[in-house]
Amino acid sequence: MFRPQAKRTSRMSGGFELLEVIYHATVRQLRGTHSNAVTAMVMNVVQAALVLVIFVVMFDVLGMRRLAVRGDFILYVMSGVFMFLTHVKALGAVSGADGPASAMMMHAPMNPIIAVVSAALAALYKQTFAAVVILFAYHALMRPITIYDPVGTLGMFVLSWASGAAIGLIFYAAKPWNPDLVGILATIYQRANMIASGKMFLANQATSWMRSKFDWNPLYHTIDQGRGHIFLNYQPRYTNIEYPIWAMLICLMIGLMGQFFTRKYASASWGKRR
Repeated sequence: MFRPQAKRTSRMSGGFELLEVIYHATVRQLRGTHSNAVTAMVMNVVQAALVLVIFVVMFDVLGMRRLAVRGDFILYVMSGVFMFLTHVKALGAVSGADGPASAMMMHAPMNPIIAVVSAALAALYKQTFAAVVILFAYHALMRPITIYDPVGTLGMFVLSWASGAAIGLIFYAAKPWNPDLVGILATIYQRANMIASGKMFLANQATSWMRSKFDWNPLYHTIDQGRGHIFLNYQPRYTNIEYPIWAMLICLMIGLMGQFFTRKYASASWGKRR
C-alpha cells in the first residue's frame, strides 16, 4: 500500500530517456582524464598527427614510397592511419568501458549497454574530429586533395570503427572473469594491427603468401577497400566489403551473448581477492 510506485512511461518516452543517458555518458567519455572537453579533443588531434608523421617518416626511411598508390602520398598514409586508429581506439574504448560491477552501475539509469555504446560513440567522435581537422589543415595549408568517392570512404571508416567496437565487446564481456589476461590480449591485438592491418602496403601488390597472412583481419579489408574509394586509379581485387561486415556481426553476437551471461554472475567481490 505504501510502496513507492514506479512511474510508467511510454516506449517512445523511454527511448528518448535512454538516448539522453547515452548522450551524457558519451560526453563524460569525451572528457576523459581532462576537466575540459576541448583540451581532450585537441590532445586527440595531436596524437593522431604524431602517428601520421611517424608513419610518413617510416615510409621514407624504409624506402616504401614506391609501394604507394599513384596519387597523393600523404593522403595514402592518412587512409591507413585514420582507419587503423579508429579501429583500435574503438576496441580499446569498448573493452575498457565500465563493467557490470563498477561504481557507475549503481546509478539507476546506467547499465552495461549504455556504457558500451557511449564509449564506442565517443571513440568515433574523437577520431572523426581528428581526421577532419588534419585533412582540412593539409588541404588548406599544404596541397589540395581530392577524394574520388567520399561516401564510400566514409562507409569504410565507419565499418573500421564498427568492427573494432564489435571485437572490443568480446573483450568487454570476458574482462570481469580475468581482467589482467583480457587486458593483455586486447593490447596484443591492438599492437599486432600495427602490421596486420596492412596499412603499409597495397593488397594488389602483395604476394599470395603475404595476403594469406592478413585476410583474417577485417581492418585489412576496410583499409584496402577505402583506398579504392579514395583513389581513382586503384581498384581492390583481393579484398571485399562483405567479410568485415559478417565478421562484425558475428563478433557483435558473440559479445552480446557473452555480456548477457557475464552480467548474471559478475560481482564486485570478484576484485577483492586480487
